[in-house]
Amino acid sequence: MEEAKQTMPRDGQPIVFRDGVVVCMDRGHQLLSRADVLIQNGRIAAIGPALAAPTDCFAIDASNGIVMPGMVDTHRHLWQTAMRGYGADWTLTQYFVWYYLQWGKAFRPEDIYAGNLLGAVEAIDAGVTTTVDWSHGLQTIEHAEAAVDALESVPGRYMLAYGNIQQAPWEWATSPDFASFVNTQRSRANSNVALQIAFDVTGDPAFPERTAFEAARALGLAVTTHAGVWGATNDIGIQQMFDAGFMTPETVYVHAASLTADSYHRIAATGGSVSVSTESEESAGQGYPSTFRLREYGIPASLSNDTSVWWSGDLFSAMRATLGADRAMEHLEHHQREDTLTHCTLRAENVVEMATMGGARALGLDGEIGSLEVGKRADVVLVKNEASPAMFPLLNPYGHLAFQAQRADVHTVLIDGKMVKYENRLLGVDFTAVRRRIDTTIDHLQSTLGEDAWRQEMNPEIPEVRVINNPYTYTYDDTISRPSDAGRGANGVDHR
Repeated sequence: MEEAKQTMPRDGQPIVFRDGVVVCMDRGHQLLSRADVLIQNGRIAAIGPALAAPTDCFAIDASNGIVMPGMVDTHRHLWQTAMRGYGADWTLTQYFVWYYLQWGKAFRPEDIYAGNLLGAVEAIDAGVTTTVDWSHGLQTIEHAEAAVDALESVPGRYMLAYGNIQQAPWEWATSPDFASFVNTQRSRANSNVALQIAFDVTGDPAFPERTAFEAARALGLAVTTHAGVWGATNDIGIQQMFDAGFMTPETVYVHAASLTADSYHRIAATGGSVSVSTESEESAGQGYPSTFRLREYGIPASLSNDTSVWWSGDLFSAMRATLGADRAMEHLEHHQREDTLTHCTLRAENVVEMATMGGARALGLDGEIGSLEVGKRADVVLVKNEASPAMFPLLNPYGHLAFQAQRADVHTVLIDGKMVKYENRLLGVDFTAVRRRIDTTIDHLQSTLGEDAWRQEMNPEIPEVRVINNPYTYTYDDTISRPSDAGRGANGVDHR
């Protein structure tokens, strides 16, 4: 049958990916070469070679490309995207001071909207079809409404994890305004934004966060929390959560990079999962990226990017960094035993799963997304770039996704069967309008801080570095006679 020859598919039109390498990420991790994926009515209708498809089907040539599930980011502070790269040289301390103590309060609802808008667009551009917006800049309900409005204006699947770093969680989470916001959002028809609650447990002996957990439970909201962050959240908080019965399979522990065995055991025993933000943990100092520990304790992992104020906004970078960090630790542990590692434990296939099904499971959406299986929602990504020398030869699909591909190689993105990116270009995005909103936010922040503070905060002091004296470096003192230059060659070597 001859398939439809069109520039773009019509709304609701069946779509078929033809002749691609299909990375299913189902339970058996099927890997199909030269296979097709058929999309009908927003769901995956069939997978296999040379599929029969409706005559009005819109065909996409997936040859020389990889068809994979849409990726899932389980922890990204979208509201900070407006400050992309500003904190590239920060430590975690400088981040805390800037956002928590000094300037985070300067963000208006329209600034939250601008950051969320750009962050959401950035996510789908990189093939991330589901994003947890760890939105801890929601100082008021107006800020939260702006966050939702931005997300609803961009195709994608979003989880607004409501937080407020300017107020204690036991205050804002128990307020009638927050409960009203939750109920209102749940009543919105056809919204692409679901809800979680986001706050941290500091380890205060009084466990004041208890009432925030109780409020989340009363509202039926899963909790996501930064756990195991060096100097901020620790084992005491995990013990308090466990003793109070607040550690559940729905709980996502972000980072979990500086915990003891006891805490990892508690997370494993209660069925929780960890969102690993490797670029963040490596650079900011929460602790060493925890995948090698999670593997030891049998804790499932997903991947996340954390914030574009520092790092990249795509899960290709997250996969690459995670493999590198895990393998570096494994090599180091062997070297410390005067041994040599001959086989890596963490494989490219594992990080691709973390970026897809790992995230879907963490959010309780694994029955709907995260893998390419008949009946699931059609969140589908084609990675293909005929103009890139890095996209061939395509020998190891998992290795290619983890080490070779990048956002520019995302050719097509479908969300619920709707095309939002095609032929390596986003569809329906008014970049002029997005840029205008971001420019307005930057102008506001620069004027609020003042030019001197703006520049100083972006460029923190470089600590003094002490250089160790090298015993193999020749130094001379004028009071000590030097060897005569006689007998030296042109290169200064004494030949006598």
